[in-house]
Amino acid sequence: MPDPVVVERQGAVASVLLNRPEVLNAIDETGAEALHQAFVAIDRDPDVRAVILGGHGRAFMAGGDVRRFAADPARAGEVADRVITAAHAAIRLIVGLHCPVVARLQGAVAGAGVSFALACDFALAAEDARFTLAFTRIGAPPDTSSTFFLPRLIGRRRAIEMAMLADPVTAAEAVALGLVNRVVPTDRLDAEVHALAERLANGPTRAFAAVKRLMRDSHGRDLDAQLDAERTAFLDATATEDFREGVAAFVEKRAAAFRGV
Repeated sequence: MPDPVVVERQGAVASVLLNRPEVLNAIDETGAEALHQAFVAIDRDPDVRAVILGGHGRAFMAGGDVRRFAADPARAGEVADRVITAAHAAIRLIVGLHCPVVARLQGAVAGAGVSFALACDFALAAEDARFTLAFTRIGAPPDTSSTFFLPRLIGRRRAIEMAMLADPVTAAEAVALGLVNRVVPTDRLDAEVHALAERLANGPTRAFAAVKRLMRDSHGRDLDAQLDAERTAFLDATATEDFREGVAAFVEKRAAAFRGV
């Protein structure tokens, strides 16, 4: 049986690819834990400076594998708990990762697929991508972080509409709402995603980590606390090699050669 998640490396870019195309990469217990372990390994590897999260085949992720619930309804809660626990662990790692994560989105982006896309730092969608927060279609509320990220991105009113009505959102609508950074032709998705990931991998990785942390934690702080956090983060950055290189490149009017340290 093929691995449910495949990790590929190209220089400083790691690609984490869901690998169940026959079920549109719907996630089950094994897949959720494999996804978690993939990000555990990346989190421990300082040589990774950008990550792509995508899926093999014609879909990114069609949510959870509902067939697992139908197979044994009496154990649906037990199965769901295992999937959610592993998926939530992966979400926490993505959000707290030391480098940027780019979501590569095509075809079905449904249920937990929406959530994982929202947790990434960047999201590029193919023109054929369709976003459906499909949890209520099986009589359940959303999990895997969508109720945290979605109202922050698009506002409470639209977030409730997406969650309760579960109507599909096109790629064009998604970029207008702010769910994704941009939409690209389907046959250009891989090239555009890899170009962005390479650009990020060549950037000041520790500064990027600070940006992630400051943006994430700003929701729980008042202005004074956020200003203090910004001051600390900037002063910490002045001790890095990348800061010294960036300053020198600015003064010398050349492109900086960041090394991520």
